Amino acid sequence: MVDNLKRFGVISSKRVAQVMEALDRGLFVPVGSPAYADTPIPIGYNATISAPHMHATCLQLLEDKLQPGMRALDVGSGTGYLAGCFALMVGAEGRVVGVEHIPQLVDMSIKNIEKSVAASLLKKGSLSLHVGDGRKGWEEFAPYDAIHVGAAASEIPQPLLDQLKPGGRMVIPVGTYFQELKVVDKSEDGSIKVHTETSVRYVPLTSRDEQLGGF
Repeated sequence: MVDNLKRFGVISSKRVAQVMEALDRGLFVPVGSPAYADTPIPIGYNATISAPHMHATCLQLLEDKLQPGMRALDVGSGTGYLAGCFALMVGAEGRVVGVEHIPQLVDMSIKNIEKSVAASLLKKGSLSLHVGDGRKGWEEFAPYDAIHVGAAASEIPQPLLDQLKPGGRMVIPVGTYFQELKVVDKSEDGSIKVHTETSVRYVPLTSRDEQLGGF
């Protein structure tokens, strides 16, 4: 999987390649799913795990803010794959928080992490996964050097901007029918700059009840 992403120029960072090789995506998808194909996979509850090329893209965009000892927030953490990658990058002295509003997915993500190379970071407490409305962030461990949002917002939620550390970066898909991956940088004086990285297609960032409409 990683070799293909490098071959096609998606992964240029050695560090991102190492992390994605270390954390087995096969542990984070439903049994029988094509874990290593470059495609999003349904994980139940009207949610998906993003395609590997999107994970690689977001990890590279956030790499400088995922240095050892830094703090990261993963909104819509799903089955836990990207939160696990973040934890491997910031290490035992860092802090990674995953927020997901479907309790069953949080339970699943914890079990997945426990089987993975990130298990010790979960046990130590430097990685934690919580049930909550990710649109509100997770104030307990703010501010964050890196924030990733794994579902498309109609606009960037103010609580996430507030919880982004000066000098930090957020990657978030924005839009409804037409969506763009936005990169949000907060300068040391607190001012915000936003640029568009690429067009994307994500499930919507919504309430638990709206997401579970068919369940």
